[in-house]
Amino acid sequence: MCSELFRIPLDWLNAPAVGSITVSMLLALAIGIGMLKVLAWGRKTNQMAEAWGYVPGMAIIAVALLLVPRLVPAIPIRGYGVMVLLGSVTGILMAMHRARQRNLSPDVIISMAFGLFICGIIGARLFFVIEYWDTKFKFDSWQKTIFEVLKFTEGGLVVYGSLIGGTLAFLVFTIRRGLSPLAMADLIAPSFMAGLALGRIGCLLNGCCYGGESDQPWAVTFPPESAPYMEQVVAGKMFGFSLAERDGKDSPPVISWIDELLAEDIASGASQYVGSKITSINGKLVNNLDDAKLVLLDAFGAGASLILKTDGGETLKLPAAEVPARSRPVHPTQVYSAVNAALLSWLLWSYYPMRRRDGEVTALMLTLYPIARFLLEIIRIDEAAVFGTGLSISQNISVVIFVGALALWFYL
Repeated sequence: MCSELFRIPLDWLNAPAVGSITVSMLLALAIGIGMLKVLAWGRKTNQMAEAWGYVPGMAIIAVALLLVPRLVPAIPIRGYGVMVLLGSVTGILMAMHRARQRNLSPDVIISMAFGLFICGIIGARLFFVIEYWDTKFKFDSWQKTIFEVLKFTEGGLVVYGSLIGGTLAFLVFTIRRGLSPLAMADLIAPSFMAGLALGRIGCLLNGCCYGGESDQPWAVTFPPESAPYMEQVVAGKMFGFSLAERDGKDSPPVISWIDELLAEDIASGASQYVGSKITSINGKLVNNLDDAKLVLLDAFGAGASLILKTDGGETLKLPAAEVPARSRPVHPTQVYSAVNAALLSWLLWSYYPMRRRDGEVTALMLTLYPIARFLLEIIRIDEAAVFGTGLSISQNISVVIFVGALALWFYL
């Protein structure tokens, strides 16, 4: 994990001398551009106005260079954002190469890519915000909410949201340009998967989209500031047990697992409590899993022991949790997803010359990716089940897209 690669310091711009020189140079440059245009074009009123029109813009830039360093002393460069940008550039270059092979101007790809990138990011972020509104973005202050929503460079982009947002922009662009949507979709499908492959590496650097615990030799661990580490804390894993929902979100959680070594150390036999509902932790009532997570987080931070009471009136005492330097090993689902997307990109790229009809490459992508995503979600634990289906929201959407892909094959 490497959420922040480095920072670009801006403190040096705060120096009075540097600030004065910056403003003077920019204003002089603006005036110089204006004078050159006047000399080159003559002294007509409209040309004079256009020439001097550069001065306000340069002045705004100068003021920004003076004020921004006082508000933001350094610009953090995030690993997630860098990989998303690198994935986008890679996808664009691939599409431009394919466009040249089809005697299509690469400028069309560049024009289309801008709208797809912006709308894809917006769609991906909105999907994430809607999915996690109650737990991550619902604050009393609207300023705090907006600030958190805009922090998309630190992670929190959902692939299916990007697909929805990008598809809308794609349809508007192709229809307005009189292009075949299916033909253009085939052209950019490998690019989408290539960008996703690099974006998933960004997920690994950011510590999001993580998997469940694993004892495989390729399992990975994360530092304390990561989401997987904190998930294990609030789930009770650091104390040697775990809680889970059994009867819905509005019912007390149950103990789903207890460490064997811990069970041996407790005279009453801790393993007998597996499946028991927890009604209170350290004297605080626990009405649901969210209540339990808050109590466990406080106890972990304070280095306190735990006293769990069950609905049967039994009491289980657990020692204070040790503070490990890393999380328990988990599946590197980010790597699995990156390899999956890279293989799909290669397959789609290779299949493109062999397609018989426009839309086949897109249909192939919409057939295979939902299957892979559905299976990957089985070992990911960052998304809860929704709609009473027992499946995550991504799995539900995967089923819908797979059915849509079958319909597209039938249409083709």
